Amino acid sequence: MTTTVPVCDDRSLSQLALGLTGSEILRISAEIRAISEAGRDICNLTVGDFSPKEFRIPRVLEGLISDAFKAGETNYPPSDGTKELRQAVIRYYDDVLGLKYPLESTLIAGGARPVIFAAYSAIVDPGDKVIFPIPSWNNNHYAYLMRAEAVEIAVGPETNFLLTADLIRPHVRDARLICVCTPANPTGTVMAREEVERIARLVVEENERRAASGQRALLLLWDQIYWMLTFGGFHHYTPTKLVPEATPYTIYVDGVSKAFAATGLRVGWTVAPPLITGRMRDILGHIGAWAPRPEQIAVAKFLDRRADIDEYHEGMIRELRLRLDLLYDGLEAMRREGIPVRAIAPQGAIYLSVQFDLIGRGSITSNSQIRRLLLDDAGFAVVPFQAFGLPNESGWMRLSVGAVSPRQIEAGLARVRDVLARYA
Repeated sequence: MTTTVPVCDDRSLSQLALGLTGSEILRISAEIRAISEAGRDICNLTVGDFSPKEFRIPRVLEGLISDAFKAGETNYPPSDGTKELRQAVIRYYDDVLGLKYPLESTLIAGGARPVIFAAYSAIVDPGDKVIFPIPSWNNNHYAYLMRAEAVEIAVGPETNFLLTADLIRPHVRDARLICVCTPANPTGTVMAREEVERIARLVVEENERRAASGQRALLLLWDQIYWMLTFGGFHHYTPTKLVPEATPYTIYVDGVSKAFAATGLRVGWTVAPPLITGRMRDILGHIGAWAPRPEQIAVAKFLDRRADIDEYHEGMIRELRLRLDLLYDGLEAMRREGIPVRAIAPQGAIYLSVQFDLIGRGSITSNSQIRRLLLDDAGFAVVPFQAFGLPNESGWMRLSVGAVSPRQIEAGLARVRDVLARYA
């Protein structure tokens, strides 16, 4: 006897699931991975990750993780993270960033993504306004998941692809959350000290106004997952160091994934007002998005080894700059030849913002066509800014250097020049 299994269709899914858009970045990355596995030589600048062939995690940290496994540290961690790691984060922020927080302000999670999701969940209700720039990483999706009203502010090269206080000000009166990432994903740009201070003061002023009428606070989500990776005279600044009065309203997002090429270790954290971290802990407790215990034990010890961290970053930043400078210098040389391309000089993170100015040339009308042209004709894989919420067909793309060698970049640029020269 044959049993007929009912066919599951869209009617069986929630409205939330039906309306959610999958990650364009992951889709493109999967496409490139399949092409590479088929044997084609690709300069893969798509994924915001690190190839262990190019960037290993610190050897010291590797050893500490191994020691934790050998010691049997393989059971559940506490729901807010091991006390040792939370204490180490507090010490690190005090020693390096000059920020003083109580232990209750920290929460450890399985990477920065759960931290951001928990922060949104803890403070944003359906219909609340969330302010963020486009392009930016995933804020549009988190706002959707919370059923929030997204206030998307398009930014461009004139503001270094970053929010400014002047751009935010018209929207703050009834907003619930402002989201900032610096150094920025996808653009690799770094917010200036003066602008960090202006945004922090704007948040304080708005909350002083709200306090008089008993309104809910305006909060600031400050994603600084790339803060240890700045160069070229650019430096990272924190809103609560520059404006201490912003401390009750600021939620920091951080972790080891980018600063130590440790994306797969899944150790992230927040430093925020204790009331908020307590609710975030409870939300993540139901999800189980905890960082693995061995990695927590190891990272706690590693954060106290300042000399080892400095030595690692000296080499890591040198190698990042080598790759970013190769791209920038090569593309700038093309621009000087009259080839339609321009780039923003490297500032931080692992990204370069590049405009392939091909819209309206020949039959090209979209960023998607430019991406396909670069991939198909030059084996040069990039991600359009549409993947980060910016709808404009302007030719702007993110180039990520964590998974490529200098040789691959040089070979890729030579192929790109031949392709773009056809449109000069």
